Amino acid sequence: MTRRDALRWSLGAGITALAYPTWSLAAAGSRFRVGACDWSIGPAGDINAFTVAKQIGLDGIQVSLNTKGDHNYLRLPDMQGRYREAVRESGVAVGGLAIGLLNEIPYKSDPRTEQWVQDSVDVAVALGVKTILLAFFSNNDLRNDRKGTDVVIERLKAVAPRAEKAGVVLGIESWLSAPEHLAIMDAVGSPAVKVYYDVCNSSVMGYDIIREIRMLGKDRICEFHLKENGYLLGKGNVDLIAVRKALDEINYTGWIHIEGAVPAGKPMLASYIENNRTVRSLFV
Repeated sequence: MTRRDALRWSLGAGITALAYPTWSLAAAGSRFRVGACDWSIGPAGDINAFTVAKQIGLDGIQVSLNTKGDHNYLRLPDMQGRYREAVRESGVAVGGLAIGLLNEIPYKSDPRTEQWVQDSVDVAVALGVKTILLAFFSNNDLRNDRKGTDVVIERLKAVAPRAEKAGVVLGIESWLSAPEHLAIMDAVGSPAVKVYYDVCNSSVMGYDIIREIRMLGKDRICEFHLKENGYLLGKGNVDLIAVRKALDEINYTGWIHIEGAVPAGKPMLASYIENNRTVRSLFV
């Protein structure tokens, strides 16, 4: 991290500590805030991620709603209080909420998940965040699953009014293409349902990610994951310079969270310090 980046980060952290839970992009002097997924810098749902994120120099963490061992986790008020205290102590913000457990216990078929997503809106409000990532991979994959997609649409229709009222967005992250995402959003018909765009996943699927970002635009994308599989950011298959230009074209402002991007044999902490430096050199 350069001296300039360190100063900018320390100022932003100080603002967060004083003004929690609101994280002001304008006050921090940038269109973008840089975070990481808690499951990328440690186990999902580990509150120690705040300490690790501070070591890396991140602005925030995308935190998990629940874990395999504790389906309630952040749905519990006392745990929410512990997270707010961790923000105050570390100066690292909660940059977003995610329900990665949907990959194993699918939203498209398991009735338990309906309550998780409903409750996640209240958790987001309690933690001062505006975006909830809904994961659609593995058991929750929507590709070539018309029945599962129809169930998801109906469940999103049911929760969308609650999210709208709370000012919270539910972000779909999946293997689907931009046109397929647009079809789901149009069917739900709510501004509270958008795409959580992962540049690496879409690249792996062979989609033209720059064209997709332009097609979806800032009104249909809630947040971004910057990710590589097996490479540091900027060293793999995703053209981050082109991504930055696309974000400028759609006038995106908000969180960009680092995921993955740890080469085989390289320690996570060293990798993320370098990833953070790379992202800040291009986006902040």
